[in-house]
Amino acid sequence: MHRYGLLLLWMTISTAGTALAAEPVLYGRDIRPILSDRCFACHGPDREGQENDLRLDTRDAAIQGAIDVDQPASSELLARVLTDDPDLIMPPLQAGKPPLTPAEIALLKQWIEEGATYTEHWAYAPLQRPDVPASDQTANASEHPIDRFVRATLRRQGMSPNEPADRRTLIRRLSFDLTGLPPTPAEVDTFVHDANPAAVEKLIDRLLASPHYGERMAVYWLDLVRYADTGGYHSDNAREVDAFRDYVIDAFNANLPFDQFTIEQLAGDLLPDATLQQKVASGYNRLLQTTEEGGAQPKEYTAIYQADRVRNVCDVWLATTMACCQCHDHKYDPFTMRDFYSLGAFFADLSERPVGRQVPNLRLPTPEQATELAMLGEELQQLKSQPIEPEDLNTWVGSLIARRDAATDAWQVVTPSTAESTGKQQLTAQPDGSLLASGPNPDKDVYTISLPLSAGEFTGLRLEALTDDSLTRKSLSRANGNFVLTGLSVALVKAAGTETPVAIASAIADYEQPSWPVKGVLDTDPNTGWAGNGHQETKSRTAVFRFAEPVKLEEAGQLLVVLRHESGHAQHNIGRPRLSVTSQPEPSILPGLDVPAELAGLLDVAEGERTAEQQRQLVKWYRELAPALADVRQQIVVREQRQKQVNENVRTMLVAETVAPRDVRILPRGNWLDDSGAIVSPAVPERLGALEQDQGRLTRLDLARWLVRPDQPLTARVFVNRMWTLMFGRGLARSLEDFGHQGEWPTHPELLDWLAADFIESGWDVKHLLRTIALSETYQQSSQVSAEVRQSDPYNRWLARQGRFRLDAEFVRDQALAVSGLLVDEVGGPPVKPYQPAGYWQHLNFPQREWQSDSGTAQYRRGLYTFWCRSFLHPSLLAFDAPSREECVAQRPRSNTPMQALVLLNDPTYMEAARVLGARIAQSADSDTARLQWAFQQVLQREANSAELELLLRVLAQQRTEAAANPTVAELVQTGLAPPTAGVDPGELSAWTAIARTLLNLHETITRE
Repeated sequence: MHRYGLLLLWMTISTAGTALAAEPVLYGRDIRPILSDRCFACHGPDREGQENDLRLDTRDAAIQGAIDVDQPASSELLARVLTDDPDLIMPPLQAGKPPLTPAEIALLKQWIEEGATYTEHWAYAPLQRPDVPASDQTANASEHPIDRFVRATLRRQGMSPNEPADRRTLIRRLSFDLTGLPPTPAEVDTFVHDANPAAVEKLIDRLLASPHYGERMAVYWLDLVRYADTGGYHSDNAREVDAFRDYVIDAFNANLPFDQFTIEQLAGDLLPDATLQQKVASGYNRLLQTTEEGGAQPKEYTAIYQADRVRNVCDVWLATTMACCQCHDHKYDPFTMRDFYSLGAFFADLSERPVGRQVPNLRLPTPEQATELAMLGEELQQLKSQPIEPEDLNTWVGSLIARRDAATDAWQVVTPSTAESTGKQQLTAQPDGSLLASGPNPDKDVYTISLPLSAGEFTGLRLEALTDDSLTRKSLSRANGNFVLTGLSVALVKAAGTETPVAIASAIADYEQPSWPVKGVLDTDPNTGWAGNGHQETKSRTAVFRFAEPVKLEEAGQLLVVLRHESGHAQHNIGRPRLSVTSQPEPSILPGLDVPAELAGLLDVAEGERTAEQQRQLVKWYRELAPALADVRQQIVVREQRQKQVNENVRTMLVAETVAPRDVRILPRGNWLDDSGAIVSPAVPERLGALEQDQGRLTRLDLARWLVRPDQPLTARVFVNRMWTLMFGRGLARSLEDFGHQGEWPTHPELLDWLAADFIESGWDVKHLLRTIALSETYQQSSQVSAEVRQSDPYNRWLARQGRFRLDAEFVRDQALAVSGLLVDEVGGPPVKPYQPAGYWQHLNFPQREWQSDSGTAQYRRGLYTFWCRSFLHPSLLAFDAPSREECVAQRPRSNTPMQALVLLNDPTYMEAARVLGARIAQSADSDTARLQWAFQQVLQREANSAELELLLRVLAQQRTEAAANPTVAELVQTGLAPPTAGVDPGELSAWTAIARTLLNLHETITRE
């Protein structure tokens, strides 16, 4: 562009910018968003891959290369955005970004003329309590600091605050905001007629003291920390973390200071003398998604979990988008890859399985359970430690020896007539009647062995897995020496060829490898079975299978024995099996004695030659087997069974446990396979300060304490902004999840800082913060809006009115249950399962599951307690925009869809609530008009107007007519577990249920205003 043309454009822009000149340009609010959006991709903080040296994110570099504050018109920055030369214009055409608008160029010009001042980004600037603006001096002007800040802004915008909300609206607003539940008609009436000047203050304090306050706050917090009752990835199986949810409820109800709340979640397990609740709080570190997929790579998921934790900490406490730093330095904010991985190093001490089930590691018995378990433990200790007289022990040992010496082996080894292997092994008969495997060595195999028998009666089968020099380790198989027998079946084949299955009543073995008991061969599951530890011990193993009924042969026949080796352990086939049969009434492993092999071996050791350990073993077996202690053993069994029952009902929790920290490396481009990056130590983002390291490695406790240090400005600003959102529907800074340079500048930055500083100075008192907001006239003003104000401020940026928005998903359901009278307001406890469509979980696998709806009071708990399945969130919650909680959610979307109306009309929970409410309406008064007025008070806490009454009376008449003409209509009111209300005609109940469904579906019913 010619210099003359540039001058003309400059003059045009100067004229366009005169209206803006009245107010100084702020770099963070006005200029940096322009530079960030159009320029920083090539001239910002991330220098990797950039082919120029020009930086516009720092003043010195910008002035050196593109800005002339002495002669603004000569600035290269302005020349490049003004030119029409396609080779010179910025942003370049190939960048795909739109050129700057005249208004944006005017801002740049004014900023340069004013000295091109760079200021600290508002969110990172040190936090100081601003001075409260002067009162506007009008009659009855509010002196509340919030009102003075807001009204000062409104004056600059040429606007005025709204009128106060009416009392009925205010109590509904406060009830929903602070408890998530509607007020009762009686509560509304009391408040409306309370002339006490402190009525609002009393109401706020009552609601903050309600146990339901903690439930309301927990809904929001659980979205942030991505709490769910399932693991998320792959099979999305259930896990035990619900005690954390109750901790959050209790913490808010107890008004636990937010700094302590933060510390306990991140590092409760590291606190000195940590309490049980602080350990539960540390379960925050285990709330992330985890996988149980067998083929997953542990190293990959270790990196995934680390990145997830960094993202969540930064999202929850810092509102900082660190995710991109997993692969490269941030392009817009002052954070680096080193910052990302240094934050991840704080969590390198957590003990967890990268792949597999996350097993609960903390037990939480109730006081009653703890008392009973202690009593049972004491009684069992006494029973198990009763003194044993030496004479009694020796007498018993002598009786066993006498029985053994008098007995003969009742087992008869049978040499097989045939032996076949599905895996083509050669099963060769040996002189001792055993079979020796050779040839191919298949991963899995099934042996079918025929045992010829003469006439007689047989009560059991003995299987011996014998060692052999030809087998691996000279042990039990040709795998690693061990075998896994997954199945055994027996059939009787008579001479005529008929085959009859032989039922097996029980199985015992002389040795069972842990987790591989011999009874496992009696089911059909290839994942269970009997193993002999042959990879660690070279010992033959024996199992005995007792027949349910004796096998009787009047003439010669055969037993067909099938041995299955079908586990996931390859080639774990018995290498040398031997089979025997017996006719003894109670088949036992050893000749004449049904005692364990270990005890049988001790019988040959004379009393005077026994070692202390052998003597201890004999005493142990005496306690377990001696007839003289049968009554004691029965008492032990009874107490152990009760102990097991109590333990099975003890609540468990997945919490943080510390191990030696693993090394954490910077992963180039986020590649978990690349170990070339530098090892980093725990550290906070350099741009936000530093942590003193007095001794040793920094820990999660150091990180938590840094997050809530008064000189760390982000945490207080972030939390205050989110609490403002709960009370107004929008934050003072609208980007709740991003306080970085790409986030939106606060509409009232001084108010945000005043609240944040006050929050810290109050001792991080959450109830104080909410009370402060609720007592302001800004909060208490009406949400009604004129067309003029809606036109000038459609998004209510300047707070000239209150917000109006739909309730969150859980509270929509809670309200229906509350106004119907069904709500069970018990606080805390395990997750519950309300009605859900059949088959909704049909695609959940590993294992397949079916949703079992709760019965009894559990069906009517608050939505907060609904079992939170990440991959298949309850459809009613999903319809009203509840998140899956796979990641942090700082603000839920609020949609308005036909599906929501269908849920309110047809979901069994709402149908049942309408039925129960309809019955209450029908019995509430003597006339239809009075009943409708009662219904409006119950649902909306107000009177119906004449138009509403007229319309609903027509609906009522229509429904009565339909019920009379079609008796099956009454079937609609049978939904749900709640018992029918006595004394209400089915047709009348059907009609009033339709009225209740209508009221529950109103926009006003599910809207907080």
